[in-house]
Amino acid sequence: MGVLTSQKITVYYERFKEIDVTFTKGIIQATGLFTQQVYLKCVSDFWPCVIYSSSFQGAKIVANVRSGLAAKLQQANNYASLRYCFKNADTGNPVTFFVAARVMGFAPYGGSQDVAMFTLQFTQRPPDVLIEIMGRLLDANVNSAKRREERILITVESQRKMNLLAKESAVFIQGVPRRCILRDISFSGAKMIMVGVPKFLVDKEAALRVDFDDPRESFLLKGKFVRSEDVEGRKDLTALAILFDESLVSMGYKMRINDYLGSLRSAAPASAGAEAAPGAGAAPTDAAVSEAATTAPAAPAGAGTRAAPAGKA
Repeated sequence: MGVLTSQKITVYYERFKEIDVTFTKGIIQATGLFTQQVYLKCVSDFWPCVIYSSSFQGAKIVANVRSGLAAKLQQANNYASLRYCFKNADTGNPVTFFVAARVMGFAPYGGSQDVAMFTLQFTQRPPDVLIEIMGRLLDANVNSAKRREERILITVESQRKMNLLAKESAVFIQGVPRRCILRDISFSGAKMIMVGVPKFLVDKEAALRVDFDDPRESFLLKGKFVRSEDVEGRKDLTALAILFDESLVSMGYKMRINDYLGSLRSAAPASAGAEAAPGAGAAPTDAAVSEAATTAPAAPAGAGTRAAPAGKA
């Protein structure tokens, strides 16, 4: 979880404040939400709940209505606070905070008489930490479409700044792992160098593994080989481009790529084109191809009954 400037936080807030994000399994993983540590606080009591969706202006939660929550809300004139809990990507420790809200109403959820979906409207701007977490996710989602073809050439410098674990990786072809060397990556695809005969590989489905560090994450990106190029001076090697199935690309991967491209824009916009040139042209020849070889090594649980969280605030 990086430290953003107040200006960037404001930009995120103004740009995305009305967008409602549904907390699917992928979003929960990308944001690091601790689903078991989310509670609705009303007066001095806590009720476990599930965040169904959230924006910077409100949220929808699912909670048990037979636990006395409805009566407590009526007593409090429908005012409550929603407790968020996220994992700090740098330390692994939980980050918790409350957002004051008013419950605008609730309705049965999934046909159940015991569980209801509550609509919350925030009574104040949420803490910067929520704007940062959600803003990074939303910014990555927008840019993954706008800048889908912008390729990042894998160099020592770009590898370090992205926290890419290594240029060497694995691509799975019909379930069999093959070693490869990454030449460039983007939101929508990648180019790699590997041993193989192009005519037997182009148009085949494949899955590329990309490993990052700090924090350690691995993404398996499914797609298809769409074209090949010769590797100068190496008849046993080929350069292959894979086009990802964008409907299956992890949000966590999009955020990694977006963070790197964003760092180029903020640090040295003029030099960004040198490392991340737009377009789908051929990448420069990689001098380190000689090491390539043939083989490589649910939705959150439903809301429960009333309980007090650890570390009650």
